[in-house]
Amino acid sequence: MMRVLVIVLLAINALFFIWSKGWLDTVSGLPAHAGREPQRLAAEQHPERIQPLAASAVAALSRRNCLELGPLDGDTALAAAQTVLRAMGAESQTRSSEQAGEWVVATIRLADPDFRARKEATYKQMRLPFELLEGMPAENPTFVMSRHASEAEAAAQLEAFGKRGLKGLRVLALKPAQSRHTLVIQADGLLANRLKASKDPALAAGFKACAAAPAASAASAG
Repeated sequence: MMRVLVIVLLAINALFFIWSKGWLDTVSGLPAHAGREPQRLAAEQHPERIQPLAASAVAALSRRNCLELGPLDGDTALAAAQTVLRAMGAESQTRSSEQAGEWVVATIRLADPDFRARKEATYKQMRLPFELLEGMPAENPTFVMSRHASEAEAAAQLEAFGKRGLKGLRVLALKPAQSRHTLVIQADGLLANRLKASKDPALAAGFKACAAAPAASAASAG
């Protein structure tokens, strides 16, 4: 009889131990930690670390700012800025415009001084305006004969020069056509200060106050 009692007590203790570990929660319907919720206690914030906001911080939070970032030339610059803004918790709207490229009809490289002098004399005699090409050191010295907003226009002018007997000319692309973007951000005072203080290269275009509220039809969600 004593042996049976000992076995029963051991079984009860073993069962209680298993239940106390929570291994029978789904079976018994009686959660071992009901009412205590240790997972919430573990996630509890330390009250000693909580500090009340200063009046200036409260005022900054309540102040709304409209900021513009830009111009951003090209889709790559736009995507980089949007990624940084999202990481900082800022939502933005995008306003875009298409910027025309620039193509020129130019001479070949006039490395020989005598050849360059003859070209100058010919153009002056024909009353053709020309200027020295700038911004492309590897092509200098080169004369620019005309400037155009598209490659097709430049090609047409090159053909027209050819009909006048002018040779040694070509079409050069100085600047390709691309999109130019401005990002519009609505932010509280604290976020606005963080954005303006950021040194991230993607935000190097800088922030300024919005000139006017963006029209919904002219902006797309960023």
